[in-house]
Amino acid sequence: MQYNDTIVALATPAGAGAIAVIRLSGEGAISIASAIFVSISGKNIASQKTHTVHLGHIKDGTRVVDEVLATIFKNPNSYTGENVVEFSCHGSNYIQQEIIQLCLRKGCRMATAGEFTLRAFLNGKMDLSQAEAVADLIASESEASHQLAIQQMRGGFSNEIKVLREELLNFASLIELELDFSEEDVEFANREEFQKLITRITNVLKRLIDSFATGNVLKNGIPVAIVGEPNVGKSTLLNSLLNEERAIVSDIAGTTRDTIEDEISIGGIGFRFIDTAGIRETSDTIEGLGIKKTFEKIKDSQVVILMFSAIELKGSKSNLQVEIEKIKNKYPQKPLIVVVNKVDQLSEKETSNLLSLIPNTSSLIPVSAKTGKGVEELKNTLLEFVNTGALRNNETIVTNTRHYDSLLKALEEIQKVQVGIDANLSGDLLAIDIRQALYYFGEITGEITNDDLLGNIFANFCIGK
Repeated sequence: MQYNDTIVALATPAGAGAIAVIRLSGEGAISIASAIFVSISGKNIASQKTHTVHLGHIKDGTRVVDEVLATIFKNPNSYTGENVVEFSCHGSNYIQQEIIQLCLRKGCRMATAGEFTLRAFLNGKMDLSQAEAVADLIASESEASHQLAIQQMRGGFSNEIKVLREELLNFASLIELELDFSEEDVEFANREEFQKLITRITNVLKRLIDSFATGNVLKNGIPVAIVGEPNVGKSTLLNSLLNEERAIVSDIAGTTRDTIEDEISIGGIGFRFIDTAGIRETSDTIEGLGIKKTFEKIKDSQVVILMFSAIELKGSKSNLQVEIEKIKNKYPQKPLIVVVNKVDQLSEKETSNLLSLIPNTSSLIPVSAKTGKGVEELKNTLLEFVNTGALRNNETIVTNTRHYDSLLKALEEIQKVQVGIDANLSGDLLAIDIRQALYYFGEITGEITNDDLLGNIFANFCIGK
């Protein structure tokens, strides 16, 4: 792929709207724009200052296509580091395509997915981890995922990696220098300082690796499985949490045959609630498959809400203690919230007496999914299970699987260096593992890359970004 030509794409979502933005980038962007744009004031936009906006018409010969605003960004002061022109036109599909086709006929090429951001990376406007954060920012659907993407796009993560890589590179250079004077037995790299650096790098890498578990769920939403016997009100609770009729509610046991999922934001954190089939013994093949999937969803979830019906408990038709222990024993690492539903059908005294008979559990919440009573308390309890301390303190949190993989490999190489130091190995042997660690650091920021890697990353971007 050549990156010295001029590209064009729709930068706003496809479809009709009030306005649309068509973006051109490349050496010929301003000259091509000048060939189709006529300023109302008669100005030649090629001679105008960067970061200026001009009103005029897009013309195809003598035919007026649309009245637009043309925004000029001259290199290197643009998103891509190249000459960039953005036409803000009316949002008709016809107008959008007419302007894009006109640009193509004047010498532009259609941009590929993520090519504007790829050019920004290639022109040094951002490093690779910052470029990847652009896609995360566009995809963010909660305050937490937005904050993580903003932090990474501003270079919080890459700056931390760059500092470590630079310090390690300095020591690597000194060790390489020792190899040139091996016959003279000269030591340029202070081994005590080198040991301190390796210890610090190890600690930072472990912290970043550990943060991935938190970052991944904050970015993608925390899966919460709602489980229990049939007719305890799981679907009603889902509807109450979402504040919409998402799941079918019926008095007929076994109505939910498959899982139903939807996501909401609570306190800026995305939670993905999963309404599951009621757990019971059944001869119905389809219902049985739904129950099997219920246990699969419990396994994949981060938090489990185990529901009981206050009416059933009052009638001693359900063994609450056995069911709680069954879930705890099968999934001991998962936070468990016990919810007693339908308390609206009991008096306050009956509810109090019932709850006093239930075995002590740290997260026991009486609710009425039908009226909404106790739902806010349930939401607050869910937030308590999320470790948002690092997020609030603006600490670096890893959310990208590629970065996580490179960090693991870098840590493995640093640990090999530590083994070498402990064994008092020579500098040439230490240098091998140091070079490999530097390679994995460089992979994260894009200082070391290849066409296949870039292709995989930017293929996930939208056209126009």
